Amino acid sequence: MIDAPAAAEIPVHPAPLRQNRLRALDGLRLVAALMVAAYHYGGRDGEVADAWGSSPSLQFPTLHGWFAYGCLGVQVFFVISGFVICMSGWGRTLTSFFASRAARLLPAYWAAVVLVTVVFALPVVAYRAVSPSDALVNLTMLQQPLGADRVLGVCWTLWAEIRFYALFALCVVLPGATRRRIILFCAAWTLAAALAQAAREPLLDLVLMPEYAPFFVGGVGLYLVHRDRRDAYAWGVVAVSWLLGQHHAVARLWHAPDVDAFSYRGSLGIILVVTCGFVAVAVIALGWLRWADRRWLTVAGALTYPFYLVHEHLGWVVIEALHQGLGLPSAATALLTVAAMLLLARLLNRYVEEWATPLLRRALSSRPR
Repeated sequence: MIDAPAAAEIPVHPAPLRQNRLRALDGLRLVAALMVAAYHYGGRDGEVADAWGSSPSLQFPTLHGWFAYGCLGVQVFFVISGFVICMSGWGRTLTSFFASRAARLLPAYWAAVVLVTVVFALPVVAYRAVSPSDALVNLTMLQQPLGADRVLGVCWTLWAEIRFYALFALCVVLPGATRRRIILFCAAWTLAAALAQAAREPLLDLVLMPEYAPFFVGGVGLYLVHRDRRDAYAWGVVAVSWLLGQHHAVARLWHAPDVDAFSYRGSLGIILVVTCGFVAVAVIALGWLRWADRRWLTVAGALTYPFYLVHEHLGWVVIEALHQGLGLPSAATALLTVAAMLLLARLLNRYVEEWATPLLRRALSSRPR
């Protein structure tokens, strides 16, 4: 079905495009993380209500409905991830790809798991810590399939990322990345995910992730657009992924208006946020934001992952201390909590990631004697 020049069959080494960091993409990462933080602090009920002392809908009577859309920052993350993984996996060996991903994810993740476990174990903290056994299982990133309690509420997204990495590694990195192979991968995964949705088979759902596949695939397609904006197949991958992605987002997050619900997300609002995510990555892929190539955006990108890991659970502790303990207004509490989590993210980046990431990468890349 897909024809390509014979030269496209030859695995190529990393393209020169990868040598120039797309700093605007780093900025978009932070925007997505702040969207998720807005959702966790003011766009939902649950344990964060204990931190505020009442429902966030009372703390933010106007904004809480807007904050509820912040959960879609996860879908934006997945589009960015598809773009970045295709870019970083092109031309790599399987060992190099694994070492790069593990070194990127694990140091900050391990530090966050230990930090949240220790803080929640303190007598002055009212939130329940997980059992020692479950805390140790969390260090493997496999707590989701094993059914263990999660130390970090956001780690379910990492489980989705890991499955995407595994599929991309087996289908693209292992045989060698080519344009044709990547397009076939996108087409096959899209079709297989749709069939899995129809089959309602739990194992297929677990492996193929019908709900999130369009966002990862869309990001992969956008990287192909970044390499060649005239690639009709790549644009086709992006268009189909957007159409399927908005469908899954609406199916999951929309509900009929209900006075007893925390907030109401309209279907048009969900479609708009998903569309903005795709468009934002597309604008970066097309090079239209080269003027925004600012060094501080690299710093923002470096803070995003540790911020994302720690902001939810430790944010509860800070919100309770500032709002109920010191009596600060809701808006000031939310802003100071975000600032505190960004500062903590900078500390994790500086004192954990900056030395542990290259160390782990070298250890995993070295050949045994």
